[in-house]
Amino acid sequence: MNEIAPFQPGQTGTSPEETLPHNIEAEQQLLGAILTNNDVYDRVASVINATHFYEPVHARIYEVAAARIAKNNLASPVTLKAFLEDDEGLKELGGPSYLARIAGAAISSFAARDYAQMIYDLAIRRKLMDLGKEIKDKAAKVDVSSEPKEQIVEAEQALYTLAESGQGESGFQSFLSAVTDAVNIANQAYQRDGGLSGISTGLIDMDGKLGGLHPSDLLILAGRPSMGKTSLVTNIAYNIAKAYKKGTLSDGSIGAVEGGVVGFYSLEMSAEQLASRILADAASVDSHRLRSGDMTEEEFRNLVEAAKTLEACPLYIDDTPALPISQLAARARRLKRTHGLDVLMVDYLQLVRPASAKDSRVNEVSEITQGLKAIAKELNVPVIALSQLSRAVESREDKRPQLSDLRESGSIEQDADVVMFVYRGEYYKEREKPGEDNLEAMAKWQEEMEHLHGKAEVIIGKQRHGPIGNVELSFEGRYTRFGNLAKPWQNNQQSEEF
Repeated sequence: MNEIAPFQPGQTGTSPEETLPHNIEAEQQLLGAILTNNDVYDRVASVINATHFYEPVHARIYEVAAARIAKNNLASPVTLKAFLEDDEGLKELGGPSYLARIAGAAISSFAARDYAQMIYDLAIRRKLMDLGKEIKDKAAKVDVSSEPKEQIVEAEQALYTLAESGQGESGFQSFLSAVTDAVNIANQAYQRDGGLSGISTGLIDMDGKLGGLHPSDLLILAGRPSMGKTSLVTNIAYNIAKAYKKGTLSDGSIGAVEGGVVGFYSLEMSAEQLASRILADAASVDSHRLRSGDMTEEEFRNLVEAAKTLEACPLYIDDTPALPISQLAARARRLKRTHGLDVLMVDYLQLVRPASAKDSRVNEVSEITQGLKAIAKELNVPVIALSQLSRAVESREDKRPQLSDLRESGSIEQDADVVMFVYRGEYYKEREKPGEDNLEAMAKWQEEMEHLHGKAEVIIGKQRHGPIGNVELSFEGRYTRFGNLAKPWQNNQQSEEF
């Protein structure tokens, strides 16, 4: 068996006392096994990548080998020689003959996955040491612009990213990797008989337009006061949490196969008020009577039964007022780490505080929307944020909202993947009631009210990955409940309620 030349300390550019955790022999054995048998690569590719190697030359060898294998080409000492002949680091180790030596010294491909796991673990230890040093250096430097609380949030974010992805930052990924992910998402939708690739909202027509709620998307749901923004997002949260089923996902990990774990930031209402709304929906009890306690014995029994059912729902509410965007992100990370997280709701956007005061409200809202989009991408979950609309709606004859009606509009419209508006024509028509003496106008008004009664619209004004348009829903004000609206051709079918 060929002997590999001993590896000299300092070849990686560190002095002996600064040497970080590593195992050069394990790296050599793994690379040798791959160059001897390319099938080994498939067993270790899910564990490590080039960034996990301690020796930079080994990282480059792995990278070139992986690229060739991905194209179904042979990766051997002979084929890699042409790509690495001019590599200065490889020349220091003896040139291309080093490739032949590590391939010849490879003992067994059987232990390759164990070697890969060891290399990965040591890489994580090195990154932890780097992060620790970085945190220590920042804490030691007393700077007015760097508050200790902000440093804690930054440290937590870096540790979370390391725990989730196994590396400090993601950097570039190959197009092959991105295409594979896209095909996997399309496959999930195909397996559901052309259904959803995202999480179902429980509202059939809305799912039809959106294709469900997609990971890393920022969805803005806007409307004027009394339109039912909070009711709609609460209904969606309840539908998702109620449908939650845990199981094995297509990539082999454990997660939500149906529904999901919901995090709800209620910056306007208390957790108790939000829970009352969900209870009224679940128990079909008039929300006003629930608050006043004016219920029949049967209604109270329904309420207790609904409360028991809700206990098992993975719906987590945070009602801390005026949360800074950095704290909001930190708490969402903690929730995902401890209980899991599949959808995040924020009620509402204008009540979130920027990390620092800005010279204008537009810049503050811009920081908040960019922060929410960053959370969606980092945690790989859909984020639904409610937003207010300007009073410009009220001055128009047609009260249907438009993108230009968004308060502090520019950044919200720009950063969001989907912008939706809640509109209830019944609310405005009710305020146009004519005098009792005008019988003709009264008859016309009653006819229009009858047509609008119990109906709501969700207007999709922007959708980055799909069509825009209107979705009709049913609305029961007594229970603050949105549901699926029965269509005229569904003659004898009742509107499904959620």
